[in-house]
Amino acid sequence: MTLDAIEPDTSVFIDAPIFIYHFTGASTECRRLLERCERGDIRGITSVVVLAEVAHRVMTIEAVAKGLVSPGNVVKKLRDKPEIVSSLRGYQDPVEKIPLMFVEVVPLDLGLLLRSAQLRTRFGLLVNDSLVAASALEWNVASIASADADLARVRGLTLFRPDDLE
Repeated sequence: MTLDAIEPDTSVFIDAPIFIYHFTGASTECRRLLERCERGDIRGITSVVVLAEVAHRVMTIEAVAKGLVSPGNVVKKLRDKPEIVSSLRGYQDPVEKIPLMFVEVVPLDLGLLLRSAQLRTRFGLLVNDSLVAASALEWNVASIASADADLARVRGLTLFRPDDLE
C-alpha cells in the first residue's frame, strides 16, 4: 500500500528511506507523510537506529553532491579521507529536524537488539531491518512506512511504501 493510504490517527513507524527521500526531494509522497505527522494527522515514530542510518546516508550524499568524492564506494573513500568527513556539516541538519516534525524517537536497548535476532532468523531480514521491525513491534506499532519491501515479510506489520520513486 502507498504512504497516502495510511488512515488518520494511525501510529506509523517511519524507516530511514522515508526521511532520506524527503530530505533529498526524491519523493513528494514522503514529504506529505511527514507533513501529516507535523499536523498530528498520524503519529510518527522512529528510532535512534533510524536516525543514525539517516545521518550516515545523508553524509555520503553530501560528500558526493559537494564533489568531495566521486560516486561508487563512497564509504570507503570517506574512511580513507577523514579530513573530508571532518569538513561535512549538512548531514546533521536532517537528523536534528526529525524530532521537530513531531516524530517520536524511541531508544534501542540491548534486549531489543537481542530480540531482533529472532526476526532475522524467522524472516530473513538484515540487521537494521530487523531492528526497525523489532522496534515497531516493541512499541505496538503495526504500520511501517518504508521503501524496503523486505519488511513486508514480517507478520504482524503492514508495510506502506512510496510509489513516486523512479
